Amino acid sequence: MTDQVVLLDEDGRPCGSADRATVHTAATPYHLAFSCYLLDGDGRVLLTRRALAKTTWPGVWTNSCCGHPRPGEAPRDAVVRRVSAELGTPPTDLRLVLPGFGYRAVDPGGIVEHELCPVWVGRVAAEAIEPDPAEVMDTCWVEWPVLRLLASDAPPLLSPWAALQVPLLAAALSGAEDVA
Repeated sequence: MTDQVVLLDEDGRPCGSADRATVHTAATPYHLAFSCYLLDGDGRVLLTRRALAKTTWPGVWTNSCCGHPRPGEAPRDAVVRRVSAELGTPPTDLRLVLPGFGYRAVDPGGIVEHELCPVWVGRVAAEAIEPDPAEVMDTCWVEWPVLRLLASDAPPLLSPWAALQVPLLAAALSGAEDVA
């Protein structure tokens, strides 16, 4: 069986599935995904640089991990599965922060991302990270204010979804003890 993604109707309701390997094209259908931001014990955020073999935004800095829930898979389980596979360790303390985030963006090669992409925040031990080079070519731990500044003053240096998510996360998490 191929790795499937959940297709969505215009209201964000599941309406089918498709092979993940073939869904991202110039006419990508609306589908379910997720983004995850991981913090270490010092409150720093893990950024990852997408591997050059990625279909969309290769080599671009982005949030800690992205992925797609499979049909019938609980969203939290999908986040744990992908973080574990891409970064070599499972996240802890996961919480859903932006359940309704969605976006559409076209990468320089013409490939479209069109996703309902709930955003999760969690924790991971910095020393436990072992990125899969097929997914992640580099990592960097940054202070939350630095990431906020990067998203506001230099958004093209981040994936389009990360540039859009960071200010929304900042507003949603204002006053949270682990993110300033």
